[in-house]
Amino acid sequence: MGYKKPKETTRTYLENAMLPNHGNSYTVVSHKSVIDNTLALLQANGFTIQKEIYRANMNANVAQGIYHIYPSQTTDQEIVTETELGMMFAWTNSYDKSTRFQCAVGAYVMVCYNGMIAGDMMNFKRKHTGSADYDVKVHLTDQIKNAEKYYKRILKDKEALKSIKLSCHQQSELAGRLFIEEDLLDSQQITCVKSEINKPSHDYISTDSAWTFYNHVTFALKKAHPRDWMQSTQDFHDFMTAQCLNNSTLNPNNIKGYELNSNNEDLGITMADTDLAIEIDEDISPSILVQDVYMGR
Repeated sequence: MGYKKPKETTRTYLENAMLPNHGNSYTVVSHKSVIDNTLALLQANGFTIQKEIYRANMNANVAQGIYHIYPSQTTDQEIVTETELGMMFAWTNSYDKSTRFQCAVGAYVMVCYNGMIAGDMMNFKRKHTGSADYDVKVHLTDQIKNAEKYYKRILKDKEALKSIKLSCHQQSELAGRLFIEEDLLDSQQITCVKSEINKPSHDYISTDSAWTFYNHVTFALKKAHPRDWMQSTQDFHDFMTAQCLNNSTLNPNNIKGYELNSNNEDLGITMADTDLAIEIDEDISPSILVQDVYMGR
């Protein structure tokens, strides 16, 4: 039995989806407002929108927007001369309370459109309460204004991953951990990773690098539900950063001197990661809060 991809849809379908009604404490953040604000802010900040991709589940209760963008006015030669990774902006929104609004700057691999998002690089998650509609626009603005800085950081991660060699045994071990320990891959996705290792759908130049394995997994993650794709992509990027770039066995020479992306100071970003990042219910219990933090909710 084949594995069905998330349903790709149109902007019009998302804009016309029925709005939810969950009571006075719920603040509706409409798919249409997110799309309108995203497109307007990207254009206002000098980005050319090269491609728009929209996905949704049934009735558009969970929706996702992915934009392939290019900073038209950039003079940064690292960005101008980059030929493997394009810049990406993505968001996820829900009407059924299954996930918070999320948005992040990332990158996509040009040869296959696999996505890359670092999980701790100023990504924003917001519950649909209070001033959520206003806060969403503020953080869309902040992400987009700093897009080039986030993108260049991912470019560095890509180059570092290309320098790390992984044997078939090491790739298998990491894939097993992603499936069993990390719960980032389901049974059909792990089968997809195996197929990609044996017979890649795309040419990533090297067959035994951490970068190639990275793409095998992100290729499988494209099959994830729109609710989970962004979080899973972020978690996987940080997993690879920790397991490969900070691993003394796989990276004995500490190439590039990498550390897990836990500090944005070198990006020149003034807004702290915690500012308006997650709104906490006043009546939430300490145990639920701890569980939410642990699960990355």
